[in-house]
Amino acid sequence: MIQSCGPGMKILLMDKETTAVVSTVYAQSEIMEKEVYLCDRLDNISNRESLRHLKCLTFLRPSQENIHLLAMELKSPMYGSYFLHWTNVISKSDVKRLAEADEQEVVREICELFADFIPLSPHCMISSIPVGPVFAEGDLLADGLTHNVASVIISFLLAVKKYPIIRYTEGSMPTQKLADKIHNLINKESNLFDFHGRNASRPVLLILDRRDDSLTPLLNQWTYQAMVHELLTIKNHRVSLANAPGIHKDFREVVLTPDNDTFYANNMYADFGAVGQSLRQLVEEFQAKAKTHQKVESIEDMKSFVENYPHFKQMSGTVSKHVAVVGELARLNEKYHLLEVSELEQELACHSNHSASLQKLKQLLDNNKIRDEDALRLVLLYALRYESHSNNDIVGLVSKLKSRGLSQENIDTVLKLLKFGGAKKRRSDLYGSDPVAVTKRLIKGMQGVENIYTQHTPWMKGIVEDLLKGRLREGAFPTFGMTRSSGASDMYRPSEVIVFILGGVTYAESLAIHNINRAENRLAAVVGGTTIHNMKSFLVEINAFNTKQKSHGNA
Repeated sequence: MIQSCGPGMKILLMDKETTAVVSTVYAQSEIMEKEVYLCDRLDNISNRESLRHLKCLTFLRPSQENIHLLAMELKSPMYGSYFLHWTNVISKSDVKRLAEADEQEVVREICELFADFIPLSPHCMISSIPVGPVFAEGDLLADGLTHNVASVIISFLLAVKKYPIIRYTEGSMPTQKLADKIHNLINKESNLFDFHGRNASRPVLLILDRRDDSLTPLLNQWTYQAMVHELLTIKNHRVSLANAPGIHKDFREVVLTPDNDTFYANNMYADFGAVGQSLRQLVEEFQAKAKTHQKVESIEDMKSFVENYPHFKQMSGTVSKHVAVVGELARLNEKYHLLEVSELEQELACHSNHSASLQKLKQLLDNNKIRDEDALRLVLLYALRYESHSNNDIVGLVSKLKSRGLSQENIDTVLKLLKFGGAKKRRSDLYGSDPVAVTKRLIKGMQGVENIYTQHTPWMKGIVEDLLKGRLREGAFPTFGMTRSSGASDMYRPSEVIVFILGGVTYAESLAIHNINRAENRLAAVVGGTTIHNMKSFLVEINAFNTKQKSHGNA
């Protein structure tokens, strides 16, 4: 985009969504190195001054609001020339509208650069359009939301030049409706999907329903990236440490991205214990280098110091940043007894031992050192696992939450969760009741687990593995627009899989895809979602679903 307009001083105009995309991928210093001296928002017209000597790059979503604002801008241009770039397909009527507004003929270029998504890693992306709670109308997916999510997926497919076979979750009306919309958009823009080798082995776009696995977003996490998001929340690679006691002002907000942080790239999927060991080694290495920098006695020493100083300064920032982040995680872990909580979480998620689990759960609920949100988390996991058990004590556990002083809104979440993703709602075999799943679990148990806090594997991982092996049942995940008689086959083995979780993905699922790719020794699968969840954001989804369900029913 920057190269297309040649040398010279430039301004980059974005909207709210594209600002998030760009800030996730590039640091502002990197953009400035490309002669982009100003970054601003298109809607900030009252605070922008006319600078006719600048070239203007726009990077915008083709929304009606942006078309309107840009048309106004072109009627009274503030910059010398304009290079218009869109994150998705722009209609001919909108191009005509902009052409009519360009009375001074300042537009030099208009093109589509497909990027209606935020890339979190080489194998994980989320929508750049904030769609909010997805299942607010139960089994109905609002038309506007369907269009926005489909546009995100179309943009991604065009960015990576993939023309997929679409599969969705049987019995899930929202995933079927989304599959239908994507199929229609691909047909509408068929010329854009006319890639070289289009008729070769096609990837599969698999659309999953978040409600089939409400377990994964409820668990505490113990790998570095997922743990940071669960306890501190990552937003566009940024983490706030403002509430951490004694934190230096320079580290109240830190950036965690594997692109320019080698330590994070090497440890983002490591468990917390291994991260601590790696950080200790990094600190020791830094201390050794710091001692050598103290000895500046000759011209050669000075020369060496000046040459190595940028690297030394960068290393100093990396060490300080990760010491701050890991230190805060360790503080929260110790303060809230998260190891003890997580051990029971994993037991509830991976094993069926009702009486023992219930006893441990009651003991933890009586412990006032356990956070209220972890008390709620454990009861939610229990209710999800044992809702159909003849001796379940959901009522008694809810009573214990009341005695802890939890709000009625939080207490109501227990029943709301079962309406959202309980046994009657799920189409998945979440706890492995079928013989094949039981056998898989027994084999895994016999092989042993390296870490009791990371025993759980997201349900999605097995689905993707089955799909790559040509074993994913057509009856459970139909191919859109195809029946068995027209050639649908359980045995189709795609070379690549694109998974999209309607209702949000988690970093635990991103890790699962990373492990699949590592086992395949290639980029065999990518995963996306409407958002990236931790427990807090997932509870917002659950509460919105039940609120709208109730009002819809009353109406």
